[in-house]
Amino acid sequence: GIASLGMYDYPHTRAANTRLWSLIREQLGYGPAELTHGSNPWDIWQSPELVFSQTCGLPFRARLYDKVQLIGTPDYGLTGCPAGHYNSVIVVSSTSTIQDLKSLKGQCMAYNEGLSQSGWAAPQAHLKQANISFKTGLCTGSHKASARAVADGKADFAAIDALTWEMLRANIPEITDKIRVLDRTLPTPALPYITSMSQDAGTIANAVESAIKSLPTSARETLHFKGLVRLSPSAYLEMPLPTAP
Repeated sequence: GIASLGMYDYPHTRAANTRLWSLIREQLGYGPAELTHGSNPWDIWQSPELVFSQTCGLPFRARLYDKVQLIGTPDYGLTGCPAGHYNSVIVVSSTSTIQDLKSLKGQCMAYNEGLSQSGWAAPQAHLKQANISFKTGLCTGSHKASARAVADGKADFAAIDALTWEMLRANIPEITDKIRVLDRTLPTPALPYITSMSQDAGTIANAVESAIKSLPTSARETLHFKGLVRLSPSAYLEMPLPTAP
């Protein structure tokens, strides 16, 4: 079997993620001893061996919804978001003259990747609704790299997943001190936990719920966990697909 937690896999979260998986595995009574790190996420998500992983809302609704089962969605207790939801902060340089959303017209946006809900789909929908056209800039490969691109003046703005933003602020202030939040996008369902079609998703969801409750307080705080929410696939599927970058 395969288990991976690659979506919020940072040096400061690794021990807490490892602890979470060991507690889930203990509850399940099966599964791999170790989390997989650094493999291609698409290979993991689509593997018939997958026991437990986390994907993003956009890959789920664009490509995975009929190939995997939804286990549930973590609730991170994010400001202004319902349980099991998140949003993106739209950031600009601290020294930028951009003061409101309208000033983003014609500006250049760095984005982490074209199949990111928070870094691509959410800001695109947000700016489209406000009737603001922007230029597509650097594809950076990660939210941290997008934040750095804005801090270094290589892009005018970027959208960062709100949980990643909290983690970056706590751990890499040398980047986040150079940028400021201009706006927040509307909340959408957060990054779902998934398993392969051969697994019992309900049993795994129960194991995840128990594991979150048994996590030591420090690990729960590191991962910003409040609990698990059982959103239906339709909560993801009813959102429109963005146009590709």
